[in-house]
Amino acid sequence: MEILNVLVAAAAGFALGAVYYGILAEPWMVAAGIRRGTDGKPESGQTALTFAIGFVLQLVVAGMMRHVFTLSGISSAGAGVVAGFGVGLFFITPWIALNNLYAGRPVKLTVIDGGYATLACAVIGLVLSLF
Repeated sequence: MEILNVLVAAAAGFALGAVYYGILAEPWMVAAGIRRGTDGKPESGQTALTFAIGFVLQLVVAGMMRHVFTLSGISSAGAGVVAGFGVGLFFITPWIALNNLYAGRPVKLTVIDGGYATLACAVIGLVLSLF
């Protein structure tokens, strides 16, 4: 049953990303320096493979969070949200910031991507703690 829990949690985080980046597409593309064609869409495009790999990476995060939650005894919805929020804000976002700092990328990009990591991990934490 744990694999189903992880799959649903990863799907929830992935779906949040679709909404989040759908709303923040313009500022994210500007901050990330994405080149766009005349239609306004990224020149490089996004393939089904990109989304498939993205989902697999969500599975990795959700699976590791499930493992950590089990070891830590996190089982209530509130604790799951708080722990997930903490993972996103205090583990993933600083790593994004570090990478962007050395790459000379704008702080706005870190805020956008770190915001998604934080919210997605909170949602993943919620879903993991509901099963």
